[in-house]
Amino acid sequence: MKKQRWAVLAMLVLALGGLVLKTLWDAGQFKRIEPHFAGRCTSISGIPGVEDITFHPTLGYAYLSSDDRRAARAGRPIPGGIYRYDPEGTAEPVLLTGSFSKDFHPHGLSLFVDPSGAQTLFVVNHPEAGGHAIERFEVQADGQLLHRETIRDPALVSPNDLVAIDARRFYVTNDHHYPPGFMQKVEEYLQLAMSNVLFYDGQGFREVFTGGIYSNGINRSADGKTIYLAEVVGRAISIFDRDPNTHALHLRERIGLGSGPDNIEVDAQGRLWIGAHPKLLSFVAHSADEKKRAPSQVLRLSPSGASFQEPEEIFLDDGQKLSGAATAAVFGKRMLLGPVLDRRFLNCELP
Repeated sequence: MKKQRWAVLAMLVLALGGLVLKTLWDAGQFKRIEPHFAGRCTSISGIPGVEDITFHPTLGYAYLSSDDRRAARAGRPIPGGIYRYDPEGTAEPVLLTGSFSKDFHPHGLSLFVDPSGAQTLFVVNHPEAGGHAIERFEVQADGQLLHRETIRDPALVSPNDLVAIDARRFYVTNDHHYPPGFMQKVEEYLQLAMSNVLFYDGQGFREVFTGGIYSNGINRSADGKTIYLAEVVGRAISIFDRDPNTHALHLRERIGLGSGPDNIEVDAQGRLWIGAHPKLLSFVAHSADEKKRAPSQVLRLSPSGASFQEPEEIFLDDGQKLSGAATAAVFGKRMLLGPVLDRRFLNCELP
């Protein structure tokens, strides 16, 4: 009897050890980080947590989503903001939401420019008062943002990023099935494929995809026929064919990256630029302690027929230049790298 108990205990220890090793391996903790980048970068300080960035498709300036997440976690929330920034100029980023609600904590954003040039900016908001929301802004002639609508719904369990289809409709990701708490941690560490994508038709939400492993960044092709989804814990990009009539998504393929993709930006050539976390548990440690640095990585996927070429690693840093990069937005020779938590972002010139 005693031998049987020892045998059961040994099997449990082995199973737990195997789970720990698998978690460490999947998180990339055994990777060797050898920093490299063939271009040049300038650090722009003073704006914390530039988690998402997107360029105007033709005018060359960018919109930045900023929030001091460390202050919020410490119980001292500071209003976040949306900034406009010209990477070719010498001017500092310009705050566009100074007159908006003080309970503004932006996350993902998406810009829609219609044929007339009119701009609509959608932003995921996590207000301290509770109840996640999507904020819709119109860009005025003077460049300022005019708030038009706050969209709330119980379906927004854990919204992360969104992509506009037009001036009213969009897709949005829930990076978790469960709200913050014990079950959300179980969902993460057991790599449960439970997160989803919602479509908003101007009146309400409906689920169009479920089964992502931490569905994070989302974007679309220029013609709107393809949707790209980053699964950070799944370490992959899922590519969907989009039905323009029903807005349904049909999974075409899943491209493994061997790294945790965060946000996706698409350049004028249709290439995907992906801010990624090569060591996910190092990023978790960095989230808890600013002194602990986390690597930053930029991957590029270039179109090849109906699919993409092998991922190219364009940028890799051990966390000293930038820790925990979430997004890489490119316009011409300029690449802007934004972090989840760092108090600076990078303005880089590509080789």
